[in-house]
Amino acid sequence: MVPIAMKPLTFVLLRLLADGKFHSGETLARSLGVSRASVNNALHDVGDYGLALRGVSGRGYCLSNPPQWLDAEIIAHHLGKMVGKLDVEILDSLPSSNTTLLKLAGQGVASGKVLAVELQSEGRGRMGRPWHSGLGNALTFSLLWRYEMGVSALSGLSLAVGVALVRSLRALSMREVRIKWPNDLLDGDRGKLAGTLIEAQGDMLGPSAVVIGVGLNLSMPAHLLSRIDQPVSSLATMVADTPGAAVPERNYVLAIILRELQAVLSGFARDGFSVLREEWEGYHAFHDQTVQLCLPDGTVELGIARGVTESGALMLETAGGMKKFNVGEIGVRAI
Repeated sequence: MVPIAMKPLTFVLLRLLADGKFHSGETLARSLGVSRASVNNALHDVGDYGLALRGVSGRGYCLSNPPQWLDAEIIAHHLGKMVGKLDVEILDSLPSSNTTLLKLAGQGVASGKVLAVELQSEGRGRMGRPWHSGLGNALTFSLLWRYEMGVSALSGLSLAVGVALVRSLRALSMREVRIKWPNDLLDGDRGKLAGTLIEAQGDMLGPSAVVIGVGLNLSMPAHLLSRIDQPVSSLATMVADTPGAAVPERNYVLAIILRELQAVLSGFARDGFSVLREEWEGYHAFHDQTVQLCLPDGTVELGIARGVTESGALMLETAGGMKKFNVGEIGVRAI
């Protein structure tokens, strides 16, 4: 099992080893003002995070698969003119970016704040599920967005977020991306590619603040697969089907997603979800297919997914007629 946290010194050392060359433990220790034993202890368990660290007597340490680190300057470059509308902060480690950003929202942090985390130890998904990710193999971030409208007017926002994510990945040539109601992303029929967690606070009549958490698999290392109880996929799996293709650079992927989110979230303030409804239905993996909908109380509804309402509710054609659902979980595969 992956440790729940990584030492700050470990992050510093991994960045120094990011060039893939050998560095002596003595040199590393001297440059950081710590003992040789501290260096050894800090690097001892990095294999548990899916990293391949070699230690050779007389030569030192070499990291053969260094993480692709997030970089605020690179992200700002890719954001272009939009950089002033988003405040991106990169953190090495957090239990949960959503939990932290919700607290900051309550303290008055401005709309557009982004917390992007290299390694989350307690990432959360929908319906209380944990979100598993390693170091450098995923994007895990949260975005704060404020509205003058009340919480009651935010119906359909989670589906709008799904549209933004699909647009982002299709712009990166990931053409097989689909949505599973309400906003999970799938790689065709191969498994879950990304998930979102949307949490709101505020008054029913306004204003309100929404924290949008996103987890996207860039690759799926073997050490994580045993911890996940459903079919999963990644951008690396998707590009493997295309000769010569490669996973887009991590900072670029984040910037493209943030640009699309900013556009969709701003539009939602004017038009709500209704203008995105037809587009969302075109992305739905199970449109006009028979599905099982698992409800929070443990019951199951069987029916044909016939689209969504203007407020984002799923319309299910059942033996008892057409029904609408605002909560529930569709099985990963249609029946």
